[in-house]
Amino acid sequence: MQAIMETIFDILYLSTVITLGVIMIKKSGDNKQYKLFGIMAVILGLGDAFHLVPRAYALLTTGLEANAAALGIGKLITSITMTIFYIILYNIWRTRYNVTENKRLTLIIYLLAVVRIALCFFPQNDWLNYYAPVSWGIYRNIPFAIMGIIIIWLFYNKTKTNNDKSFKFMSLAIVLSFGFYIPVVIWANTMSWVGILMIPKTLAYVWIVVMGYNDFNKVTHVR
Repeated sequence: MQAIMETIFDILYLSTVITLGVIMIKKSGDNKQYKLFGIMAVILGLGDAFHLVPRAYALLTTGLEANAAALGIGKLITSITMTIFYIILYNIWRTRYNVTENKRLTLIIYLLAVVRIALCFFPQNDWLNYYAPVSWGIYRNIPFAIMGIIIIWLFYNKTKTNNDKSFKFMSLAIVLSFGFYIPVVIWANTMSWVGILMIPKTLAYVWIVVMGYNDFNKVTHVR
């Protein structure tokens, strides 16, 4: 039952974010912000598919441990695409609020992303092992978490300053995505039930995409 329900959830999630992303890419015209939102949503969906599709296959067939290699490669790809997701979200912030300065901040965000991706390629991650070391799961997520904290603050500050009602919950959605993800990184290997937090984490990402899509829809209907 878990395998079927989880697979259905994953199919709905992937199809939703990819569909909304494609719509925004196709219909955004010259609007850079919504084009970025669409690209971000598609990258989110395609990246997560590399992990969720093998996971669904494993749950429905021989089990997770028997498919450790495919799951590990999927996690590696997802880790990279999630980093790209936040780089794009940062650029959406710059575009939406016409931020042309803060070159130092941009450099910090990109450096954190490079460090995160570089850490993902260290052999000590042991991606192909089902019981990969938790310590490296923590190491590679430290720069990722710092990126998240910075972007949370940036959206919180700008939405409040600009009274941006469409994105007023953006910072909360990002907080929730990290808040549900971090316990999984630390405890999922020792307490399997913690893995259920990936569902609300995923919903937080859907919320981020839907906020962008609703704003895009509102603007295109006004034209």
